[in-house]
Amino acid sequence: MPIHTRRLLLGKVIALLTGCQRSRQKLIGVIPKATSHFFFVSVHAGVDQASRDMAVDVLWNGPNDETDYTRQIQIVDAMIAQRVDALAISATDERALVAPLERAIRAGIPVTVFDSAVNIDNYVSFVATDNYGAGCTAARKLAGLISGAAEVGMVMQKPGGASTSLRERGFEHTIDKEFPNIRIAARQFGMGDRAKSRTVAENILTARPGMAGIFASSEAASIGTVQAIRGRNLSGKIKLVAFDFSDIHVEALNDGTIDAMVVQDPFRIGYEAVKSLAEKLSGRTPQRRLDLPARMIVKSDLDKPDVKTLLFPEWLKGK
Repeated sequence: MPIHTRRLLLGKVIALLTGCQRSRQKLIGVIPKATSHFFFVSVHAGVDQASRDMAVDVLWNGPNDETDYTRQIQIVDAMIAQRVDALAISATDERALVAPLERAIRAGIPVTVFDSAVNIDNYVSFVATDNYGAGCTAARKLAGLISGAAEVGMVMQKPGGASTSLRERGFEHTIDKEFPNIRIAARQFGMGDRAKSRTVAENILTARPGMAGIFASSEAASIGTVQAIRGRNLSGKIKLVAFDFSDIHVEALNDGTIDAMVVQDPFRIGYEAVKSLAEKLSGRTPQRRLDLPARMIVKSDLDKPDVKTLLFPEWLKGK
């Protein structure tokens, strides 16, 4: 092959490779607390929609168990090694994830925190529900369902999770300050697991048979508590304010096992997390903090069009 032909071909190859490199979409790693909960399935749908709208690629990976912060650390380190362009995370533990996220930031990888906070200040954006406010709202709703002096209980998520800890703190503070006739007589962690949450709820109901109501602070805690109440034929007899939503939540709201549920918008949380990093990577300055309101839903709300859109979104219809 003549030398000028070889040079021409080499030039075309270099141009092709350079063009591919320029056209490569940015890769954003997204790490949820867990992959099994419906909440994070909904977050994933929002992440995927944002990736299409913002023309970025997404690498989604998280632990199966929300308590497995060791696995989440491993995933962060793997994404650093892979040199993702940016990273979004819902931290399983607000302290344990500090060091790995600081490693990512030192490596030049911008970090957005979503859903559950972590003790770092140099993040791009923080996108989450106003969890403390949601806990306050849950307390006022449960108190309104109860007449007179009463004892209530809490089925909580797990230690170290910032989002659920804020909900639980908001609930406790509001009951203590605003409702002196109501006492939180029992509180236990379900460790982010439905079966363990059911056992915890059963223990509370056994120890306090006259309990008037329960606040369950997460998806798993709510489902476990629903199962415990149904197992004891207490539906409609003990008031339950639940958190998050699923088919089980909606069914329990319809049959009176759940009296009210505090609902987040996980699709938007996932969407806004990816959007913030896409903006950062394109040279813009995203909003530093986005606190999304939670919504209180009761049975009579289920036929409202906006509630149907929230609980039964379009993306879910194809599942």
